[in-house]
Amino acid sequence: MQNVKGTYDYFGAEQVMRKQVRAMLEKTFELYDFSGMETTILNGLELLTSKYTGGEEIVREMYQLTDQGNRSLGLRYDLTIPFAKVVALNPGLAMPYKRYEIGKVFRDGPVKRGRMREFMQCDADIVGISGPEAEAEFMQLAIEVFRKLDIPIVIRWNNVRFLGEILDFIGVPDQDKTSVMLTLDKMKKVGTNDIKQELIQKGIKSETIDRLLELIDLENPTLANVTANYGVDGKTGVMEVLSLQNLIQQTGLEACCVFDPFLSRGLTFYTGTVYEIFDASLNYTSSLGSGGRYDAIIGQLGGREDIQYPCVGISFGMESIMEMIRNRPILTSEPSVVVISIGETIAEVLAISAKLRAEGFRTRTETSGRKLKKSLAAAASKEIRFILLVGEDESKLGKVRLKDMSMNTESVVTVQEAIHILSKNILSYN
Repeated sequence: MQNVKGTYDYFGAEQVMRKQVRAMLEKTFELYDFSGMETTILNGLELLTSKYTGGEEIVREMYQLTDQGNRSLGLRYDLTIPFAKVVALNPGLAMPYKRYEIGKVFRDGPVKRGRMREFMQCDADIVGISGPEAEAEFMQLAIEVFRKLDIPIVIRWNNVRFLGEILDFIGVPDQDKTSVMLTLDKMKKVGTNDIKQELIQKGIKSETIDRLLELIDLENPTLANVTANYGVDGKTGVMEVLSLQNLIQQTGLEACCVFDPFLSRGLTFYTGTVYEIFDASLNYTSSLGSGGRYDAIIGQLGGREDIQYPCVGISFGMESIMEMIRNRPILTSEPSVVVISIGETIAEVLAISAKLRAEGFRTRTETSGRKLKKSLAAAASKEIRFILLVGEDESKLGKVRLKDMSMNTESVVTVQEAIHILSKNILSYN
């Protein structure tokens, strides 16, 4: 008996940490006025394989199945396409619409550190804003999330329309642009020679390859020198880049946001800005999050390409984040108080525990009858501060014996008095 490759079970300390990260993300999304959403895990194959979705590579990694009605289905490989489906099916949504979703997705791809086949994505999307303020807000959101996680980051960003204009000037045919972008996107992982060989294999003309390599070899490929040398000044993509760059500077985001003219993210549905988040300390080389603008998908999926639904999104990788923080100490998952039955007081212990839980205190009941000394030692080993002992004498008085393990004191009090003491010393879950 073993797990399917690329899938894991989470429990104990790791699950506590995952829940804490998830809770932080949800709270931060809501601070930025995003509303929660749950989309379907199971979707029609026609939707997931649409030419408007993630491209050939991601479709190859999709899990496909057939139901008893012989319908072709697939498990979602991201949260973007199901979200686009929801908006397309509900044209009456008030715009702009901001949503977040945290849920599992599935890809039958290679397994490596931080990358699995069943994994959690944490997404936020805005539909209905065409200006760069949406992208800037997502950059603010990302910086805030990783500040709370105490992870230094750099956000690398570009614009695929701008990159397409450069490739057009260099002489890359329209039908090869997406493929060439995928190759250039590997710049941080492979050397120039590997890039050249891959372009040759893709049938790109030698003179075009030479001009691409000249671009790659620029010492400092800033927006200014790329624009000046590659004939794109004043074009749509450049103007979009300039608008976002100005907003980044005006909002003080430039310390974390770095322009990267080769970034394309590798997904065919992006229409403008793209960005990817990396560990600034370089201890972890894979992406911690990513996103971009995809203005065309919703209209295309709904069969209304004449209607624009400007969309921008971001996705944080739970598994990548966990790789970064796995060895950190975590907040305790132990109870706030333990209620121990001494003698024939099980019913009283259950009733008292119910009252404590109603007040928001995480409560453990112990009715096993093991020796009190062992029960107290077990609580002390887990640094549980308060113990309520319920013996027959206390039960007759309608009281409990409250032990404060850190202060080494005990007193006989009513349940309400015990709740008052706990309230002053323990953070309630209410």
